[in-house]
Amino acid sequence: MNHESKWNNMKIKFETNTDRKMMERRNMGGRNIAVATLSMILGLFLIHVSGDNSRVGKFSAAPDHDQMRQLQAFKASLIGRQSVSGSPISPSSSPLQEAIGPRVYHVTNYGADPTGKSDSTEALNKAIADAFQVPSEGFLMEGITNLGGPQINLEGGNYLISKPLQLVAAGAGNLMIHGGTLRASDDFPVDGYLIDLSPNSWASSTEEEIREGSSLKLNLQLTSSSSSYNYEYITLRDLMLDSNYRGGGISVINSLRTSIDNCYIAHFSTNGILVQGGHETYIRNSFLGQHITAGGDAGERNYTGTAINLMGNDNAVTDVVIFSAAIGIMASGQANTFSGVHCYNKATGFGGTGIYLKLPGLTQTRIVNSYLDYTGIVAEDPVQLHISSSFFLGDAFILLKSINGVANGVTIVDNMFSGSNKGVDIVQLEGPFTQIDQVVVDRNSAKGMNIKATVARGSVEGNSSSWTVDFNPVLLFPNLIKHVQYSLSSSRGSSFPSHALRNVSENQVVIESDLAVLANVFVTVDQA
Repeated sequence: MNHESKWNNMKIKFETNTDRKMMERRNMGGRNIAVATLSMILGLFLIHVSGDNSRVGKFSAAPDHDQMRQLQAFKASLIGRQSVSGSPISPSSSPLQEAIGPRVYHVTNYGADPTGKSDSTEALNKAIADAFQVPSEGFLMEGITNLGGPQINLEGGNYLISKPLQLVAAGAGNLMIHGGTLRASDDFPVDGYLIDLSPNSWASSTEEEIREGSSLKLNLQLTSSSSSYNYEYITLRDLMLDSNYRGGGISVINSLRTSIDNCYIAHFSTNGILVQGGHETYIRNSFLGQHITAGGDAGERNYTGTAINLMGNDNAVTDVVIFSAAIGIMASGQANTFSGVHCYNKATGFGGTGIYLKLPGLTQTRIVNSYLDYTGIVAEDPVQLHISSSFFLGDAFILLKSINGVANGVTIVDNMFSGSNKGVDIVQLEGPFTQIDQVVVDRNSAKGMNIKATVARGSVEGNSSSWTVDFNPVLLFPNLIKHVQYSLSSSRGSSFPSHALRNVSENQVVIESDLAVLANVFVTVDQA
């Protein structure tokens, strides 16, 4: 049989087999297998040509070369059609994926109105309930079922809700809600939160009641969680929450490892974000304000509410802007950290506070690289408090407020203060402190404000037998000097006077000599 006949027979068989197999593979996404098969046939054809009459290296002079080019062109056409169709070369979906289906719940499929004209509360809660209808992926913390990472996708819509969105039952984790706007209706509960991560009415509902709401049977046990936490690893991301001056934005109650990322929360009347109990809630890259403004708002005196209220431990607020509220951050839990926070919520002169640390005797808080803009920091009985590398503008200052007179382990260093030459101290006290230890206020710079520190240096010059250096303008605590170092320098005369530290009281240091000399006296004091 000549090569042309071989080619025609091979082509007919190949095209027949290809038509049949392509139909079988279409549902499997196997176009890449057909291309691979054609490549194999092309290789066999080349081997056959090479072995027939020992014509290796002579393709250009033979009709076999034209046949080979036809095969190559046919292969290229398959690849071209695949490229045009946009179907990637990939293995087919696993049976498990096909059985479970995608884990992204698009809320419009449940009837949610992305225009915000009608109430979407029921539809959104159905989507959330369905996200719980999955086989267990094991456990996170003991008693917390791992949902596997389902996503409630708001699809960029603007949804009106009349009740808080709540998870179906406590004792679950690994879930995300993202990608849209939630707006409270005019009859939204004034004490509610748009997203409420707390045990709720679902937990007291019967299984049949929930099935009617979600159309599917819950695989999660509808009883109170055996875990000491309600939820774990819940992510709220890329959301705008408009509380419509009715209640708050997000409530996280006794939960673990909650992430609030890239959210814009406005028009709250209570708290923008409330964290109560639990720990490790991370709030980052977000914007919060009761009123939408960029500063200079005529109604600033009337701001109320708290942007972030942390009533738990081990939380972090990072790269967050708080542009309007009576209090920017209220912290009454331990071991919290704030970094990159910009507060211009309500000026101190109008009664506002940027960051309020309300945990007397056990503060354990770090504030670094932040910007307090016309509003300052208040710390009650601070114990283990660190504030550094931050900028205070507009006469903003740090206030240490005495409850039981305790200040211990406080470090306020390397900050910048800028004011308007009104005689405002950069660090101030409210009430008497009687238990003071390991307090360091030093290395801060001020322009238009008064430096206050726990470490001070001074000097005096004169022809005398007594020299007094007054540190009251600089030292933070009244009538407290724990350590003194001094030197007396006299270069005139042949006498060598005896001298000594004679008195330390009312933040004044007195140095005396046994005879009058012209001298310079240098003194360093420390209140720590």
